[in-house]
Amino acid sequence: MHSLTRAAALAALALTLAVGCSGPSEDEPVPTAPVSALALPAPREAPAPAAVLGSPAAAGEVRLEQGPFTDRLTFTGLRLDPKATAVTGHLAITSDVSDLLALEVRAAFYDASGRLLGSGSFHYQEEETAGVSHGERRAEGEGIDFAVPATGLTGTPASAVLSVPVLVNE
Repeated sequence: MHSLTRAAALAALALTLAVGCSGPSEDEPVPTAPVSALALPAPREAPAPAAVLGSPAAAGEVRLEQGPFTDRLTFTGLRLDPKATAVTGHLAITSDVSDLLALEVRAAFYDASGRLLGSGSFHYQEEETAGVSHGERRAEGEGIDFAVPATGLTGTPASAVLSVPVLVNE
């Protein structure tokens, strides 16, 4: 019986090799997987701004909230404009000299008592990548100027807190 089992196993192996290992003939096209376009990672939802500032802010003060990208950026000239309609400033990537592809800067606007009034955001995408650029770009490597508008506020802001939930560079 041992020889019968062995013969059956060899027959099964021969059938598997004959059927399972055969490739396409020269006349049959070789199937290929579709090539997808390069996609940037989807941004994660940033946490909501604090409803009340933990410590009082001076009138016109703009703070930078520490986050996963703040150690890779330098902010200069931050200010809450005199009409309190936007936070303006300039940022540059300090971690390397690669091109900036996408960026989001958010601002939470607070009244004099530290109560949240609303927020706004600034979006930047490299022109070659998305066909749209928001913000003024200076010479390569010098960073960009930005303005985060205050939209839908429930009062007049006295201070703001900036965060950077999205930063994509080469």
